[in-house]
Amino acid sequence: MTTGSIFTEWDDSHCKLWSHRPIRLEHSMHRLPAFEVDDLARLIETYPREHYSLVKTGANGARRVSREGEIGRLSGAQVIEAIARGGLWLNMRNVTAIDHRYREMVDRMFAEIAARIPKFEVPTYLADILISSPDVQARYRADLPGQGLIQIAGRKRVYVYPNTAPFLRPEHLENIALFDVEIDIPYEAWYDWHAQVIDLEPGQMLNWPLNAPHRVENLDSVNVAMTVSYANDDIRRSQVLHLANGMLRHRFGYKPRSRSTRGPIFFAKQAMQKLLRDGKSVKHERVVRSPIDFRLDESDLGSIVDLCKAAFEPA
Repeated sequence: MTTGSIFTEWDDSHCKLWSHRPIRLEHSMHRLPAFEVDDLARLIETYPREHYSLVKTGANGARRVSREGEIGRLSGAQVIEAIARGGLWLNMRNVTAIDHRYREMVDRMFAEIAARIPKFEVPTYLADILISSPDVQARYRADLPGQGLIQIAGRKRVYVYPNTAPFLRPEHLENIALFDVEIDIPYEAWYDWHAQVIDLEPGQMLNWPLNAPHRVENLDSVNVAMTVSYANDDIRRSQVLHLANGMLRHRFGYKPRSRSTRGPIFFAKQAMQKLLRDGKSVKHERVVRSPIDFRLDESDLGSIVDLCKAAFEPA
């Protein structure tokens, strides 16, 4: 692992705007060996099945938006080639727990941020690697943790929206916390008039304010990006608040008024959600909604084999 700086450009405006406005930063991570195509191919081949998602996206306007599948017996290079042919994205979740190289670079990234931003608390985090087709779009969504999008290969256009009504309402965050589904929030085309639109090239990353809704369009070739979800004490308190208020709204029919993350009301909510969050009703709501129902076709890269049909085909 090289000891050079992660950020290649940083000025005082980045310190002042961090967490308040979307900011684009220059980085050097795309040049590291861990992101070379051969290394990514080997990573795909050895990645634990329980830690990746392979998604086939539906056509625009299709009733079914996406399906989830598996790689099958393809090599890592073949998986990347299949993704290049369209309509697929691969998410290798929590890659920093699987491969120390990525953990070391993200640790260095946060250490450099902490050295530049006063009172910045180095957070706990999860990082994923996304490899996606040229035609893939990520639907309108919001996240509970802090977010960073690190572009490695290809180009993206990111739309970042205000984290206030009507773009985002408290009940949307409550639903995300309670049901563990980030994309089930309403979107209107006119929202784009109020978005900050930012194009990302390899060697650039984007950070935006907490909970800000966003959507992403790939612009050309296969895209490789790393997403980092992070939480400090304030973010963890906000997550507790959203979950507790969601429970009050959905389980008890009470419309929560307080959104404070301090004081006796918050601590009462904290105790309540801790007792209820692992209950059967919450777990039932979080049942995986997309069963594994296809695998990549070994004889026709870019195509898929329906697993329901494949079960009746000879080996």
